[in-house]
Amino acid sequence: MDATSRTATDSGVFSSTTQLAYAIRSGHLSAREVLDAHLAQIATHNPVLNAVVTLDAERASERAREADEALARGEKWGPLHGVPFTLKDAHATARVRTTTGFPPLADYVPKEDGTVAARLKAAGGILIGKTNVPVMLADFQTSNPIFGRTNNPWDTARTAGGSSGGAAAALASGMTPFEIGTDLSASIRLPAHFCGVFGLKPTERRVPLTGLIPGLPGPRPLRIMSSIGPMARSVEDLALLYAIIAGPDGRDTEVPPVPVEEPAHVDLRDVRVAVMPGFPSIPVAAEIRAADSQLAQRLAPVCRAVDEAAPPALDFNQELARAGALVGMAIGAVQPGGQEPPVALTQYLDALDRRDQSIVAWEQFFDQWDVLLCPPAPVTAFPHCDPGTPLRVDDQEVAYWTVSAYGAPFNYTGHPAIVLPFTGDRDGLPIGIQLVGKRWHESRLLAVAGAIAEVTGGYQRPPGY
Repeated sequence: MDATSRTATDSGVFSSTTQLAYAIRSGHLSAREVLDAHLAQIATHNPVLNAVVTLDAERASERAREADEALARGEKWGPLHGVPFTLKDAHATARVRTTTGFPPLADYVPKEDGTVAARLKAAGGILIGKTNVPVMLADFQTSNPIFGRTNNPWDTARTAGGSSGGAAAALASGMTPFEIGTDLSASIRLPAHFCGVFGLKPTERRVPLTGLIPGLPGPRPLRIMSSIGPMARSVEDLALLYAIIAGPDGRDTEVPPVPVEEPAHVDLRDVRVAVMPGFPSIPVAAEIRAADSQLAQRLAPVCRAVDEAAPPALDFNQELARAGALVGMAIGAVQPGGQEPPVALTQYLDALDRRDQSIVAWEQFFDQWDVLLCPPAPVTAFPHCDPGTPLRVDDQEVAYWTVSAYGAPFNYTGHPAIVLPFTGDRDGLPIGIQLVGKRWHESRLLAVAGAIAEVTGGYQRPPGY
C-alpha cells in the first residue's frame, strides 16, 4: 500500500476527496466502508452542528453497493467513483427534497437533478443528503424556519457563515469530503473562512445555474453575479471538482464554451502577488490584517514580486452599494407584479455600464499582477445574532452587511476567487486568506493557490473531531 492509500485509510472521514477516490479505485477501501464512515460521523456530530438537514442513506447505501460491484467487474464510473458527498440544499436533487430553507418549499422534491448534481453523479459520486442554508440563501448566517440553525464546529456559539454554512460545517467536521456551494455575496468564501476549509468562486457563468433554487414559479430571479463552486479540504480537490461541474450544459444559455483547462504547475518564482491587507474605507480586524501581512512576508523570498498594491481607482463603498442595487434591479426586472415597480430599462442598462467599467479596471489591474492577496472578510466567525445586528471589528461597530465587503466586489466584477485556511485568531477561530485572479483564468488561479498552499499549510481539524 503506497503513501496515498495509507493516508486515506488512516485518516478515514478526514481524507481528501482525491485520496478517497484513489483508495476506492485501488481496492484499499470499499465504497460501502467509506459511506458508512461518513454516516457514522453524521450520526455523531450532526445533532450538535445541525449541518446535514436531509439524509438519503438508503439510496446512498444501494448506490455504494452498486459501486463496489461495478469495480469488481472492472467498471469505473468516473473520477469520483464511490465517493459520498452532500449538497447544499439549494441544488435540485431528484427524489431528494430541496427546500432552500423556504417554508413554501418545505416538502418540495424535484423530479430531476440539476446540472451540478447530475454531473457529480455521472462522475461516480454518491449523494448522502443535503446541507442547511438560510432562507432563500439570503443571509450571512445559516438558519431557517424549517431546520433551524447551523453551528460552527470550531465554536458552536458562533456562526458557520452563509449561505453555504451547512456545507462548510459538514465539510470541516468530516461529515462529507466535499461540497458545492453558491456565491452571490461571498457565500462560498465567508463560510470557508469561518470554518477553516477551502472554497472556490469561479468566474461568473463558468458553472451552469440550471437547477439552482428549484420549485419557484416564473423565470429565475438571478442571472448575474451568482456563481456555483466547490468547497473542499485541499486545492487539489477544488481543481478536481471544478473540472467536473464547469462548462455549458445546453440549458443555461449564458454559460460560454470556454475550455476548462487543468491547472498547470506554477513556479512561485514567476508569480507576482499584489497585497492588500485592507480595502479603502472598509474596516478589517487587526489579526486578519496581520495574517495577510505575515503571509506576504513568507512569500516575498520565493515569488517574483510581492508588494502592497493600490487597488483600481474605485470608491469601494460605492462599488458595494452598486452591487447590491444591481441585484435588486435584476430581481425587480423579472418580478413586475411585485410590490415595487419594475426597474426602468435605462436604469438597468446604466447599472450594467457602471459594472463594465469596474470589470475593466480590475482586468487592467490583473494585467500587472498574477494574483491579489487580501482578506476574505473583516472578521472571523462571529457569535450567532439576529440578521442585521451590527458587528464588532476590534473596537469598532460596523453594519452587518460589511461582513461580505471583501468578497462582494468580485461577485460584482465576476472575477474568480479562492479562500485558503491559514492561521487562527486569539480565540482559536480560523483565519483564511483570499486569492483573486483574472476572469476566465481559474486554471492559473488554482495553480497559484496550490503553490501558496504549500506555504499556508493544509486543512486542520476543529478540536474534538
